[in-house]
Formats: sequence, C-alpha cells, structure tokens
Amino acid sequence: MGNRKLGRTSAQRKAMLRGMVTLLLKCGKVETTYTRAQEVSAMADEMITLGKKGDLSSYRAALEFITEEDVAKKVFSTLAPAYANVNGGYTQVLKTGPRRGDGAEMAIIRLVSVKADTEETK
Repeated sequence: MGNRKLGRTSAQRKAMLRGMVTLLLKCGKVETTYTRAQEVSAMADEMITLGKKGDLSSYRAALEFITEEDVAKKVFSTLAPAYANVNGGYTQVLKTGPRRGDGAEMAIIRLVSVKADTEETK
C-alpha cells in the first residue's frame, strides 16, 4: 500500500481500499476523491498483475485482498488475459472537479479499455 493516511487508522484504510478495489474490478468504474483514486489505482494494478501470473499462490494472494471470490475469478479469467500484452497502467484516473460540499478534488477511476491500447501501438 501507499504512504497516504487518508484520515483513517490503518485497519480502516485497508478495509476501505479493499472495498474500493473490489468495486472497481467488479464494475469497471468508481467515483471518489483524487487521492483515494490514486491509492486504489495502484492496488488494482497489483491485483491485475497477480492475475497475469496466474498461479495458485497469486490467486490466494488476490483473495486475501479482494473481498468477493467471484471478482477474484473475474480478474484471473477475464481481466488478466485481456491485459496480457499490456505492461502496467491498467487503470486511469480522471479529475472531475471539486465536490460541492467541502471542495475536495473528485476523480473517476476506471479500467483502461484494451482495444484503445492495441490501436495506439499499431
């Protein structure tokens, strides 16, 4: 994990990141604050990298972090083969402007589409 504290204790921070990474891998897109999005991006990239390894120890390591087993299966069966030719950068963080209530910088984090990457490299 990164070194940002995000205003929470370590257990709360880990639980929040686990939930957000699981939601991102399940739905493909999450809206949150910019600093949280940066942390989630790094952790989601690690989970997809584990999926690309594809061995049993990687699957168990992913299950330790991802909170839903069907999402872990999706990472290993669908996402990892889709990103097989991509070396990192599986997520994209887009700033959306300040939040109305407190002015916090908001962002959308999403999984990068594989087709766009393959067309750019040709």
